[in-house]
Amino acid sequence: MTFTTNSVTVIGSGFMGNQIALHCAAHGKSVWMHDTQEEAIRHSAEETMPGFLDRMIADGSAASDDRQSILDRVRRTTDLRSAVSDSVLVIEAVREDLDAKRELFGELDRLCPAETILATNSSSIRASRIESATARPERVLNTHFVQPIWRHPFVELMRGHATSDATLQAVRAFMASIQVIPVVVRKESTGFIFNRMWRALKKEALRVVDQGIAGVEDVDRTWMIQMETPMGPLGLMDIIGLDVVRDIELVYHEESGDPSDLPPKILLDKIARGHLGEKTGQGFYSYPNPAWKEPEFLKPASP
Repeated sequence: MTFTTNSVTVIGSGFMGNQIALHCAAHGKSVWMHDTQEEAIRHSAEETMPGFLDRMIADGSAASDDRQSILDRVRRTTDLRSAVSDSVLVIEAVREDLDAKRELFGELDRLCPAETILATNSSSIRASRIESATARPERVLNTHFVQPIWRHPFVELMRGHATSDATLQAVRAFMASIQVIPVVVRKESTGFIFNRMWRALKKEALRVVDQGIAGVEDVDRTWMIQMETPMGPLGLMDIIGLDVVRDIELVYHEESGDPSDLPPKILLDKIARGHLGEKTGQGFYSYPNPAWKEPEFLKPASP
């Protein structure tokens, strides 16, 4: 199986949907973005995607001369049929809700051409829990990106129960064509590769703060200095979105039944106040200039 066109569709215009669509467009693909909300479409076109592209340019991941042509490769619509009519690959990037994803995949199955591959960017829901909503389970799989994509250019590919070898190979080739390294998860695993490791760190960082053992900034400083990373676990959760972190933890709890897998109070309190991280301007840190970005963050304080 090979892709005969450069057209790809991204469903969902949140942070991840915008980044996936932008990365595809930056590598020459023609992209449709779909969202059910007109306001989300407008925000993507006027603010979110241009903002991400400016960050890509600042990081040297895109050329400023190509800015407008990249943005022009992305079309947006609230009409699902129009968004998928000629796409060879559809990547879903909506909220972590199994019922919502199954309903969407059933609709995609009815509207997409027979050869279209349906992928989910879910960070915690396995494709095998979604594929039976379609009549093409052999063309359904997980394609899990990590944000920001231009700084972390890899994608975890994980089959469902019925995903064919041809589907996996076609998607591997597509990812390579957009300069993303495809890593294959050899057997189904909630959390794939990265999130299984990240989950342990995330969980303990939240506990340390929730139990009053250390403050947010000192937890992040400890990790950043020891592991030589540009941000700590709590700063990274802000970038991901605290509501997304919560939803992922709820999926883990649903599968395990372990009370320790429930999101901690400190996380739920932030969300209840509307503090979801970078996207709302407030999370564990204040944005757009969080303390962890300041040069002084990792320097000894003056006596």
